Amino acid sequence: MSDFIQANLPYILAGISVGGQYALIAIGYTMVYGILRLINFAHGDVFMAAGLIMIFATASLPMYISIPLVIIATVLLGVVIERVAYKPLRSAPRMSVMISAIGVSYLIQNCALYFTGGLPRTYPAIPWLSDSITILGATTKRVTAITPILTIILVLALVLFIKKTKVGLAMRAVSRDFQTSRLMGVKIDTVISMTFIIGCLLAAIGSLLYFTNYQSVTPTAGAMPGLKAFVAAVFGGIGSIPGAVIGAFLIGIVENIIKGIGWTTFSDAFTFVLLIVILMVKPTGIFGEKNTDKV
Repeated sequence: MSDFIQANLPYILAGISVGGQYALIAIGYTMVYGILRLINFAHGDVFMAAGLIMIFATASLPMYISIPLVIIATVLLGVVIERVAYKPLRSAPRMSVMISAIGVSYLIQNCALYFTGGLPRTYPAIPWLSDSITILGATTKRVTAITPILTIILVLALVLFIKKTKVGLAMRAVSRDFQTSRLMGVKIDTVISMTFIIGCLLAAIGSLLYFTNYQSVTPTAGAMPGLKAFVAAVFGGIGSIPGAVIGAFLIGIVENIIKGIGWTTFSDAFTFVLLIVILMVKPTGIFGEKNTDKV
């Protein structure tokens, strides 16, 4: 076992790192679903847009201004998407909202295609994060070691926010019963906006970490990380933040070990096989709650 770990240590470290990045995206999926019962298919593209904003920002601004600017711009993009594409359809059938989410996804991709000309753009090196370090004999970037630590800190802060604040209490109430919460005076619009703000904030941070490792940004660069984050959310039980985080780390580690043993071609396929198996065995996910309809 120790020989296996030593031989695959670079892939395990990379898996833990990318798993943390998937987790930051997956939280956005699971929170929006928990509040609105909506799969926000545009979330992966918001993640990609954060990468492009960083590239354009650093072309004319210093890094210490570009990073906060990226986070603020990504949050604003998420709020605009919610207000323009989702809020007018709040009383519409879920299928209509889902189609709107798919439309927003393609709109962001096509805007990115227009601004980049379809050519891959190189992500700027972030000082300190991009430096190389050695962990137990394996050489990797510092971002690999920072990602899981930062992810855990952010998740704990989010859990405390949801458990200890009035906004968090309102979010929990709305996730339990949307209509009753509205009747009890909960400001639904504020709760939903806060949900998108948090989700896009984490996606922006995940983007900074992810593209520091994978430095090519294309208009479709958010599609696969977004899908894997969605699978992680389903695996953990969509609506469960700890479940999404655990699912993301598992997917990241296993897919990189698969690459390590020479089955790179099948690393992406594993993610979707896992989704099929989970849906067959436990459709609600590992930490998901089974809903019962009362008559």
